[in-house]
Parts: sequence; C-alpha cells; structure tokens
Amino acid sequence: MRTILQAKDICKTFSNGSVQQHVLRNLNLEVKEGDFAVIMGNSGSGKSTMLYSLSGIDKPTLGQIMYAGEDISKYSNDKLAIFRRNHCGFVFQQNYLNDTMDVLDNIMVSGLLVNRDRKKIAKRAKELLLEVGLTEEVFHKFPTQLSGGEAQRVAIVRGLINEPEILFADEPTGALNSQNTEYVLDVFTGLHENGQTILMVTHDMRSARRGNRILYLKDGIITGELELGDYRSGDRERHDMLRSFLQEMGW
Repeated sequence: MRTILQAKDICKTFSNGSVQQHVLRNLNLEVKEGDFAVIMGNSGSGKSTMLYSLSGIDKPTLGQIMYAGEDISKYSNDKLAIFRRNHCGFVFQQNYLNDTMDVLDNIMVSGLLVNRDRKKIAKRAKELLLEVGLTEEVFHKFPTQLSGGEAQRVAIVRGLINEPEILFADEPTGALNSQNTEYVLDVFTGLHENGQTILMVTHDMRSARRGNRILYLKDGIITGELELGDYRSGDRERHDMLRSFLQEMGW
C-alpha cells in the first residue's frame, strides 16, 4: 500500500509566557492507503494535537508533514484550508451541525465548496445517508429532531461528501450512548472495508478494536504499535490482544 501521509520528527510546543509545554516530541508516523489507524493514550498525551497537526488544522512547531510529496507544514493558512477541503474529512466528538439547516443542507454546504454542481452534490449526499443507515425521512429533518447516533452519522456523511483521501476522527463516539456508539462504529467499519483511510483518536477500547492498527502515544511520543488486522465481530482474541497491549503500555 502506498504511503498517503508521513510525519517526520514532528514537534509541537505551546508557550505561556516563559513556560513552554512540549506536547509532541520528534514524532514519526506513516499512514498508508486503507489504514484504519487508531491513536490511543492517556489524557494529556497529545492525541488531539497530533491529529490536528497531521490534518493541517494546526501547524507543528518543527518537523515535516508530507502529503503526496509536498511538505504541507510549510503551507500558508489559506493553502492549508484548500488542502483540508480537497483531501481531508473530519468527524469530531460534537457533531457541529447547524441547527438552522436541515440534514441535506448541512452536508451540501460543505460539498458545494468543492463542486458547484448542486444536483450532483445532493445525489451523493442522499446516497451516503442511505449507506450509513439513515432513511429518506431524515433528509429534511433538522439536527434537533435527530438522535445522537443519527446526528453523528450525518456528521460522518458531511466529512465524506468531498471524497477525502483521509477521514480524521477525534473521539467520534465520545458523546454517544452504547447503542448509538455501535451504530457509528459499524459505519466506520464499513467505510474501512470499502477502502477508506481513517485516522481516529479514541480513549475507548470498544472503538479502538475496530481499527487494524493501534498507535499508543505517551508524552508526545509514539511508544508502541499493535497490528490487529481486519475487524471481525465477536473476535475475543482481538479484544485480548488489545487489552494486553494497552496494559503493557501503562494505559
């Protein structure tokens, strides 16, 4: 598989007056096409900072982030915005849907930034909504009329509308109950099975089990990696492997 994204000696430092906080420390990583890579680690380990640096939401203090042979860490803020719009999709813990727009408009407003063909974007949005298990009666509902799981699936579709090479997810099930968590995780599994590259931050073992690759972050450094292979429901060995790995890492 080809490498899509590569981080080389990434450092991220935040300054508060004379005090400096080193969040990422000479971090190296390759994300390959078709990966479902999961970033885990204790609170404050730098997981979200790592995700935001890799996706161009933020810039590293030092190091290179290579995408298709280009160092995007050198891009201007405007060029980074174009990069994110054309190559990346995002799903966050909060769905950030606009309550004044219905489901279709929430998705289409992102799609129209890249493709001005409104009919084509509407068609793709409807197809994706059906693929994630939502029905046509949801299309013209407003976010306040949706369950948590339905709203998060809409947010996933919004992240996919521009056919991103990489879908970045930051604790996508963190605000959901158990049933809605399973709905959303099934969507991520289906996307991975269809070849979507995913990079996800989570603190939840149930979510992490869906990935094929686990990266453990401690004090801004990747201290361990576990290859799990493709997800299979009810695979007890997979659960035990992940639990043993996390215990070894001090989780």
